[in-house]
Amino acid sequence: MRDIQKIFVIGSGAMGTGIAQTAIQSGFQVTLQDVSGEQLVRARAGIEKQLARSVEKGRLTAADSAAALARLTISPELKAVKDADLIIEAASEKMEVKKSIFKGVCELCADDAILATNTSSISITALSGVVTKPERFVGMHFFNPVPVMKLLEIVRGLSTAEETIAAARAVGERLGKVCIVSADSVGFIVNRLLDPMINEAFDLIERGVGTPEDIDTGCKYGLNWPMGPCELIDMAGIDILLAVMETIYADTGDSKYRPSPLLRRMVEAGRLGRKSGRGFYDYTEK
Repeated sequence: MRDIQKIFVIGSGAMGTGIAQTAIQSGFQVTLQDVSGEQLVRARAGIEKQLARSVEKGRLTAADSAAALARLTISPELKAVKDADLIIEAASEKMEVKKSIFKGVCELCADDAILATNTSSISITALSGVVTKPERFVGMHFFNPVPVMKLLEIVRGLSTAEETIAAARAVGERLGKVCIVSADSVGFIVNRLLDPMINEAFDLIERGVGTPEDIDTGCKYGLNWPMGPCELIDMAGIDILLAVMETIYADTGDSKYRPSPLLRRMVEAGRLGRKSGRGFYDYTEK
């Protein structure tokens, strides 16, 4: 099994940035790549801010923060992937986008490098069809925000080797994650359970059964959730929920997974949650 020390993260959005931050704090050398140079600069600044906050709160020493930042490289180029032991794709939740990325990666990376996708619902087996040596391809589904959430869902595709699963688990544990392994069934374990429930919250709101505040309060105090489904999806991204529900519905054909009309309308209106300033709640004043 390849000794993983260098990680290449593709995509510097919230997930990719969170993965990179967690990895440099865990001692890995990390290259964070994105086609947008401006986004990369924002991502690095965000990581610096989070580490500085940890120093202020006494969770991290200034020396450890500086050492972690020294392990981070940002690059708009894909060619640096050739030196990576593990490549984690954290780009758009769209099959064709991911396939295009992995086709490019396989032309440049080492033959024994492990390839992983951070998808929350797309088939690992389907993506592995464009990968040379698909036995080295695995799903590594992190949860947002990555530096805080402890779970890592490892997904086994049809061709994924046990050695690859073991390597992904070893990395996850070094990152401080609790690891579970899922078969390659659409939505995997957590989102197959959670996302239809959040989708149902959209329906309840549209039908006037409850307000977002009442639904969130009910789940926090009735189910002991740390935050309600409306708060949660505002943080994760309402557009991400729509993409996942569309994927599950297309795969299963089961009407219980059909995206709520309100969910579609909110995405069309650009009300995506915290990242757009407004979802169920208004974040423009915060």
